[in-house]
Amino acid sequence: MLQEFSYLGAELAAEVVVKNPNALVDKIGDVRPIVEEFYPPKIPGAEEEIREMSYRHARELYGDPMPDIVKDRLELELKSIIGHGYAVLYLIAHKLVKKSLDDGYLVGSRGSVGSSFVAMVTDITEVNPLPAHYRCPKCKYTEFKKTGEFGSGLDLPSKDCPNCGTPLIKDGQDIQFATFMGFEGDKEPDIDLNFSGEYQPTVHHYTEELFGKGYVFRAGTITGLADKMAFGFVKGYMEDKGVKLRQSEINRLVKGCTGVRRSTGQHPGGMVVVPQDQEIYNFTPIQYPANDRKAEWITTHFDFHGALEGRLVKLDILGHDDPTVLRMLQDLTGIDPKTVAISDPKIMRLFSSVEPLGITAEQLGFDLGTLGVPEFGTGFVRQMLEETKPTTFSELFNISGLSHGTNVWLGNAQELIKNGLARLPEVISVRDVIMNNLILKGLPPKASFKIMEKVRKGKGLEPDDITLMHENQIPDWYIESCQKIKYLFPKAHAVAYVLSALRIAYYKVHYPEAFYASYFTVRADEFDADTVVHGEEVVRNTMTQIRQKGNEATQKEKNLETILELVLEAMLRGVHFVRVDIYKSDPQKFIITPEGLLPPLASLQGLGDNAANYLATARAEGPFLSVEDLKSRAHLSSAVIDVLQNHGCLQGMSESAQLALFG
Repeated sequence: MLQEFSYLGAELAAEVVVKNPNALVDKIGDVRPIVEEFYPPKIPGAEEEIREMSYRHARELYGDPMPDIVKDRLELELKSIIGHGYAVLYLIAHKLVKKSLDDGYLVGSRGSVGSSFVAMVTDITEVNPLPAHYRCPKCKYTEFKKTGEFGSGLDLPSKDCPNCGTPLIKDGQDIQFATFMGFEGDKEPDIDLNFSGEYQPTVHHYTEELFGKGYVFRAGTITGLADKMAFGFVKGYMEDKGVKLRQSEINRLVKGCTGVRRSTGQHPGGMVVVPQDQEIYNFTPIQYPANDRKAEWITTHFDFHGALEGRLVKLDILGHDDPTVLRMLQDLTGIDPKTVAISDPKIMRLFSSVEPLGITAEQLGFDLGTLGVPEFGTGFVRQMLEETKPTTFSELFNISGLSHGTNVWLGNAQELIKNGLARLPEVISVRDVIMNNLILKGLPPKASFKIMEKVRKGKGLEPDDITLMHENQIPDWYIESCQKIKYLFPKAHAVAYVLSALRIAYYKVHYPEAFYASYFTVRADEFDADTVVHGEEVVRNTMTQIRQKGNEATQKEKNLETILELVLEAMLRGVHFVRVDIYKSDPQKFIITPEGLLPPLASLQGLGDNAANYLATARAEGPFLSVEDLKSRAHLSSAVIDVLQNHGCLQGMSESAQLALFG
């Protein structure tokens, strides 16, 4: 630079190039492209509302005065939540859940939010994290067990109130608050909620109503370049330039390209909220996802986790099938899923036997009744059920945790159970049981928490941890198991999943047609009505053909096999499937009729949702005079007409209107 400005003379060049730029920099000081502070949305009076709501509901459940264990937990949590400015997050979540419940859709909680008692008494989650206990709904008598003594209050033996004789309610999942907001209670709470997939857009728009247009945005995501694509780019570069590179140089270039921003998208349920005294441009540019100007929502240009976490609030309003299935089951049966008896012995028997379904293992091919029950119907989990034969609620959430963890079941808990070193309730299945087990054995709570955090993140144990565990008689197999784990599922998440699964299992046992109709409507995109209508033998043969293909079977064929397993089970239980009817079938939903389950129009492979909707619209105008009339009015292709013909939907219908008039 000095050389370029040498025409000014040495003294003036030094002033222009060195002295003046430095003087300018000194005047500017430090500049940050984005703010560092946390800016949550503001709702006036949120702190008082959360405190008042929490105490009111807690008193309704546990009486006034409340037991010390309840009051102490409430105060511990409120101090952290309100003290760190997170009351508004709880209030927002409460309002969103209330909106969904008022509109008739249950909400499932995800992650660790069920670790918070305040979340439970503000109706954000139904998971009660207090230690296992009895409580009387009439006189408010309570009886609490020690932390770690019972995995779940639902497993306590039934008992009547010693004061008034009323049957006691069994409650409490024994989950520490520290797993949600850290041992010091200062970690930002991550409240993830599962709304019905069909209701999710309503909740998104309600969020915008709460905070105002221009203050709610979809969380943007960044898609990086995958290593295979990067390799293709490097190869293309070599060909274009006509150069040959050594493999080490190719690897270096591929590594440099991998992860580089390729395109943008949007989070499936993440909503970023800006407080009304700020504007989004203080934090991030905004854009349409993938530059699609027809998109409904505008997204943040910066990736949330990379640039916005800890600065703005992201609400995870996710779509899930379970609430949709439960709503459909309620509509079909008139039974509110919140009122079903999940402690029904027949329901628990499903997880170890097919007997509650009224069929035999020989007929079905295995001795489990969990097909179609969320979390417990896959081949991997069914194998776990067959090996462990769970009989209690806590064993079920253990299974859920084991199936979602990494290096937790295979080569770890599975071997411990097989070798007789531990029983299912004793193995490490979810992160929270580590902290509870260690506290029960005498380790200090903070040390127990730190060990749990290391293990759940796959960091293993340090020598000091092992020494402390040995001093408190923790067995070697438990310590070795901790060392193998790479990721552990939160107990609160597992409990919420199991509660939902048990509710759906209730309908499976007592309302089979409603169960199968809701399952096939919501979860079975590859349902093939043409195969199913031909009966049990064709269903079995199709399943055999897919299984014989082994790994060569396509994903669509594997999905069809899963559906046909459910179809076979339904047939064995006396559920009939009737032929698709162009006048009576719903475009997308299964209908219960006196003759059996009537599949939707879209369940005919090759027809699709659009054609089904067109056909439904056209039939509302009146009967079809001929195949030609049907094709024209419903805008159907010849291929779709062939699908309808082959299934027998068009029997008795003439080919053309002319034949209909003069034939």
